[in-house]
Amino acid sequence: MPHALPDVNVGPNTGFAGRARLNLTTSRMETLPLTTECDPLMQVGIFADTHDHLDNIRLAVAEFNRRACEIVLFAGDLVSTFAIPPLRKLNCPMIASFGDNEGNKVGVRGGMQIIGEIGEPPFCFQLADGKRVLLTHQRELIREPVDGVDIIVYAHTHKPKCHRDAAGRLWINPGETSGWTYGKPSIVMLDTERMECEIVWLKELVAVGSAVRTT
Repeated sequence: MPHALPDVNVGPNTGFAGRARLNLTTSRMETLPLTTECDPLMQVGIFADTHDHLDNIRLAVAEFNRRACEIVLFAGDLVSTFAIPPLRKLNCPMIASFGDNEGNKVGVRGGMQIIGEIGEPPFCFQLADGKRVLLTHQRELIREPVDGVDIIVYAHTHKPKCHRDAAGRLWINPGETSGWTYGKPSIVMLDTERMECEIVWLKELVAVGSAVRTT
């Protein structure tokens, strides 16, 4: 059976009053009225597998803010509650799925309440521009065929990959933001108008920042 897709809009408003909220605790999604128009041109930041690497979480957040992301998606494995405070610097809402290595789900869920929403994967939602997203941690949790979605975001392999399937759906794995496994921490930037994604290597951002400071 394909995944059922609730009819939910997630807008690019900064802050949480009056924006669409997802009630993932009860596997339901509910929409609150938006207070502003939603820009159909969306910049979406995507990351996963941070595994408590606080410095790289900070780098990812800074890059998402620099690129003026309207929403950030996280595909699992924050791991512990002390990964939450750096995420409070985000200038946009964040929607996250749990992974298979979360050490304190109750604490992480509580901390996420002022940042965005987090739920058990897989689940689906609709962005403000109408693109429909399925978010999970392990690709194996997805029951195919995947009908009614435009974008599938997954992780767990710690290796970034972006590709289209035969039906034109965009599959995105942002790789590991931690860099613990392969030493190549990464995030992904998604342009939903062009339906194109860019893999961003965090070590290259550090190198550029160092060069700027020394010139």
